[in-house]
Amino acid sequence: MTQAIAVFNAGSSSLKFSAFAVSDLRLLAHGQLDHLGADPAEHDAALSRLLADLPARLQGHQLAAVGHRIVHGGRRFHDAVRLDASVLAELATLTPLAPLHQPHNLSPAAALGRLQPGLPQVACFDTAFHAGNPEVAQRFALPRDLHEAGVRRYGFHGLSYEYIASRLPEVDPVAAQGRTIVLHLGNGASACAMRGGRSLASSMGFTALDGLMMGTRCGNIDPGVLLWLMDERGLNARQIEHLLYSESGLLGVSGLSADMRTLLDSPAPEAAEALALYAYRIQREVGALAAVLGGVDAIVFTAGIGEHAAALRARVAHDAAWLGAEIDEAANAAATGLADGQAQRLSPPGSRVALWVIPTDEERMIARHTRRLVWPALG
Repeated sequence: MTQAIAVFNAGSSSLKFSAFAVSDLRLLAHGQLDHLGADPAEHDAALSRLLADLPARLQGHQLAAVGHRIVHGGRRFHDAVRLDASVLAELATLTPLAPLHQPHNLSPAAALGRLQPGLPQVACFDTAFHAGNPEVAQRFALPRDLHEAGVRRYGFHGLSYEYIASRLPEVDPVAAQGRTIVLHLGNGASACAMRGGRSLASSMGFTALDGLMMGTRCGNIDPGVLLWLMDERGLNARQIEHLLYSESGLLGVSGLSADMRTLLDSPAPEAAEALALYAYRIQREVGALAAVLGGVDAIVFTAGIGEHAAALRARVAHDAAWLGAEIDEAANAAATGLADGQAQRLSPPGSRVALWVIPTDEERMIARHTRRLVWPALG
């Protein structure tokens, strides 16, 4: 019987899963369990149901390993790693760095260790791709002891960026070897400057709050605002956390929705204001990353909004005209909803900056890392 890798991406109320054939990483199954409550026992029960149901979805393959998306790898984990009790315990200590993600990412790994202790598990980190950023790009201007304690820029969405970097050599060899800005625009959003397929800088920093405006997250904010919220509004740390993670971004500015599709379809002026700010924040970050790179050869759009919102892509492209970006409106319209493995160039041949839509595939990236660690001979 041939073997399969399952990939788990767990959130606070959902568990996304995919399964791939070990031999060729062909996708065998994909799905999601939703509306899970806060009780850990409910998550364990859902995982048990999934494990019982999974064999019927594997097209004759046998589950042989599981890869997990883990948001934070901290200072030590710069590559995927085999999971055991000691690694899980160390990763749990990073929860303050990603409080809304890390516990839920680790929960199915811990549960699976209890349910099927002999099954190999691999942790793949959203921070790992940025671990090689120059030291100056990782530092905050804070006392040295805080930097040594781990208060530094980590960057996130690394599995997505790593996948895009792996696609660039076949899609655009010039961009693969040159200076590329990748815009991962989903409910969470960030930007990454790459040179030669390696990360040099990211818009996200110590946590996944920094940088671009997002669906419900504020992105970059003056720390003085947080002091004002404490002093003038009497908010405590948990209330500020909820405000910044869950009540801000597109939802907070529009007062209507965190969904880009809803706002693009809305005639409300508040929706237009939210969209204008969203695009403006991307414009500023593109300019900053272009400065880090010393110019730009390509800009890549990916993730849910980047892959589907043609109007937003056009706006970003027009804002980047000063860099030499041009957009073909027909190509842009045709690029919405590309299938996995496809790519669409948005810029005409004469554009100094190539514009691309490349669908991301974080799950396949996790499957690749899992196969490499569990079956080293297969690479």
